[in-house]
Amino acid sequence: MQNNLSDYDNGGPLFAPLVVLELAQNTEAETITWLLNRITDKQQNGGAELLVEQVLGGGQEEQKGKPNIFLVGSTWPRLLAGAEEVGLFKEFNDGTMRGFTFSNRESFKDFQGDGDGFLNIAECQYIIKYELDTLRAKSEAHVPGYPKVKLYPGKSVIRRLQSKGILVQYFPLHDKEELKRLSFSWYRNIKLSAQPLDNIRHYFGEGLALYFRFLEFFTFALVPMALIGIPYYLFAWEDYDRYVLFAVFNLMWSTVFLELWKRHSAQLAYGWGTLSRKKAFEEPRPGFHGVLGLNPVTGREEPVYPSTKRQLRIYLVSVPFVLLCLYLSLYVMMIYFDMESWALSIYYEDPNFWTGVLLFIPSIIYAVVIEFMNLLYRYAAEILTNWGECAEIISISYQSTNHVPSFNFVNCFASLFYIAFVMQDMMLLRHSLATLLITSQILNQVMEAFLPYWLQRRRNKKVHKKVRRILGDKELPLVVQVQLESDMNTYLGTFDDYLEQFLLFGYVSLFSCVYPLAALLVILNNMTEVYSDAFKMCHVYKRPFSEPASDIGVWQLAFETMSAIAVVTNCALIGLSPQVKAYFPEADTQLILTVVAIEHVLLAFKFILAFIIPDVPKHIQIKLAKLEFESLEALKKKVSTFYACTNSVYPANG
Repeated sequence: MQNNLSDYDNGGPLFAPLVVLELAQNTEAETITWLLNRITDKQQNGGAELLVEQVLGGGQEEQKGKPNIFLVGSTWPRLLAGAEEVGLFKEFNDGTMRGFTFSNRESFKDFQGDGDGFLNIAECQYIIKYELDTLRAKSEAHVPGYPKVKLYPGKSVIRRLQSKGILVQYFPLHDKEELKRLSFSWYRNIKLSAQPLDNIRHYFGEGLALYFRFLEFFTFALVPMALIGIPYYLFAWEDYDRYVLFAVFNLMWSTVFLELWKRHSAQLAYGWGTLSRKKAFEEPRPGFHGVLGLNPVTGREEPVYPSTKRQLRIYLVSVPFVLLCLYLSLYVMMIYFDMESWALSIYYEDPNFWTGVLLFIPSIIYAVVIEFMNLLYRYAAEILTNWGECAEIISISYQSTNHVPSFNFVNCFASLFYIAFVMQDMMLLRHSLATLLITSQILNQVMEAFLPYWLQRRRNKKVHKKVRRILGDKELPLVVQVQLESDMNTYLGTFDDYLEQFLLFGYVSLFSCVYPLAALLVILNNMTEVYSDAFKMCHVYKRPFSEPASDIGVWQLAFETMSAIAVVTNCALIGLSPQVKAYFPEADTQLILTVVAIEHVLLAFKFILAFIIPDVPKHIQIKLAKLEFESLEALKKKVSTFYACTNSVYPANG
């Protein structure tokens, strides 16, 4: 955390504000007093031992609108103690990454004086969030001021207040000076160079930094595909037979790319101190309701939901809903083919410029409908997952990452599979792939960046006009900054960003052998994606809390599954080529068996290659093993010391 965080005007907070906490406008005074006392109380009394100050607007009208907004901060010793509680890993003096301990703080690299600047601002805000989330109910039977809102001993107070709408939101506050520096080095200064990954990590945390590094890594990995694809497009567009070699290269590329990414992400995670970091026990999510039961892991009493009832909801409601959505997706696909036939019939009757343009209309409409259906299913899946009573937030994340990409896969690629393997029309496959890819990229840019920016800018203009009447050209005070940020959209995580890259990876790996420009189009999309995503993180959304991450999670499995499907798809496309069919003029069965055999060989080679390339580089494996050995030796020494002390106090009888 930089010193300039605390440089506020007279009348500002007496400490560096890190987190904004907003309570509902009609919150009872008794509740506010109780919550603030719990936040500021000593840890030994069950408090979080943090600093809190209320944000007061300048005028009566402003105070009516946002009366219950509070700034939360902390002293440096408390943040350092919190760093040990959350299991933060920092670089030791010997160059290894070790779990930070307050008692051994002087042995860590870059720790000087009282530790000011030792923790970056994302880590400080993450610690504040952890302390707030782990603020647990004690002997209170209910929330003071709300007799009907029960509290469960040992459970999170903050999450309970969230679920009942008493706590509206809490989010990390932007640092204006730090944000300006990051913006300039990230997206304002357009250049063909690596992103300022360390700056992104220090400001937004490891989770977002890892996403932007994956985006960059994926984009650079596409360059060989694009360099090979351009000549194929220019010189062999009508010669489908030559795409056999491109398909084989495609198969090797997807495997090598994913394996190299695993190694690279492990190297990043070790340097960031998240590779060996243990995840905290997952609390029940806000809004989860159930009868009181005993948690077998913690031994604490908390709301639980019967497994049988959950399974019934999944199989009687969720599964039929998913099947209905898939049916509608396939039904829309058949309507698209009818539209294609209609457009082709008009073109063949009167081939001219306008009827040629008409040929693209069905694919464009279908691409728009696909994006709309993906969006609807995304919201419906969230509602179903919440209604299905998943207790933990991480469970929701895993369920979403399972069935949302599955539906999007069918919705986006079903028509391409049908054209390729049922209709076997390669010209239509190229046309549809190009139109779907380009249209989806344009729609994503509009929906993800330009539309939220335009709406946010309209909101900000109203506030700025009101403030300028009072302050003139002076810098916006902290109270206005807090109000502006509280009205911003909430960033819901990297799920949608990874999902978009997952689908683009599918377009490249599944069918790019019949449309070699797919890799080039994805590169162009991702180059603009980096800048649009960077802009929206800095100016469109609230600043998200840091999410410690050592890899891309279940998305790695999703990409590897797509890569395996690509082997089958490309082998089938090779089998359909006239060049290969010429070797089996009257033996379709033999052709199928040969293609299946080659596909099995390639899959085996793919898995052997994945096995040969280690996920974690050797030098990092050695460092981790050395750290584990030292930890075991320290534990043995501690145990032996304990027994020695015990024997000296209680000597054994002769």
